[in-house]
Amino acid sequence: AWMRWALQEGRGRGGKPGTGLGATSVEMSLARLKEALDRAVTRGLVRVNVAREVSVPRKARKAERRARARAAVPPWSVAEVRAFVRAIAGDRLQAPFLLALMGLRPAEICCMRWADVDLDEATVSITNTRTVMGNDIVVEKATKSPASERQLPLPAPVAAALTAFRDAQADERAAAGQGYEGSGYVLVDARGRALNGRQLRERAYKVMDRSGLRRVRLYDARASCLTYLANHGVPDHLLARWAGHADVRTTKRWYVKPDVEDLRPTADTWGGLASGSAPVHEENVRCGSVNG
Repeated sequence: AWMRWALQEGRGRGGKPGTGLGATSVEMSLARLKEALDRAVTRGLVRVNVAREVSVPRKARKAERRARARAAVPPWSVAEVRAFVRAIAGDRLQAPFLLALMGLRPAEICCMRWADVDLDEATVSITNTRTVMGNDIVVEKATKSPASERQLPLPAPVAAALTAFRDAQADERAAAGQGYEGSGYVLVDARGRALNGRQLRERAYKVMDRSGLRRVRLYDARASCLTYLANHGVPDHLLARWAGHADVRTTKRWYVKPDVEDLRPTADTWGGLASGSAPVHEENVRCGSVNG
């Protein structure tokens, strides 16, 4: 009964109340319920964990996967990323946009303070997140997981953009006088007031529209970044660390999304098999067994 209710009408927020929750959300709630009942069994509060044999119906999981596949917007290609980089040249928010292209989560960018940025050493520390709940409630909290709290080196173009942004903010502070808020955040408007993720996203959409770029979520720049790094040989342990994941399997499952252009070198490699142009030392390598 609980499963049917959750899948059909259990939503309380994050969408229209009274509609069904997604299979993943129900699965996560069920996992917590199982853990709680396991503890209750251990303490002798109940005799058996009645939720232990319950699982989300396969039909619901498949339906969710199909819906996600239909709604999915492919992240930007390398060419699109480079077009966006050209489009933001000279933009006041160039530095925050470049941080997004580095793979930082928007909530991490929104919570970043100048105290977290060391321009002398060219590093940035990610320690907290800042999000908006509803339309106006700002929530600042710890990073998504312990692994998300990390220090990253700044590529030269990003360090240069942050330096320019810091200098521009100093000029804005001087012009505004006592009207400047001085919150300490990196992502602020011309009067020092902290901007939130929605405002950053809207500004990014304006740049995309103005330059004729395909609209994607700013969060999806994370997938473009991590796919590029994976395709260019960054080792798994470094890729996961850059992403802020404890396990590279998370990075590869959700964020590394090679497109057809990424696969062309693989096609070229296969061409060596068919044409006989493979290096001599490869001729003795078996391609596979008869059964495989």
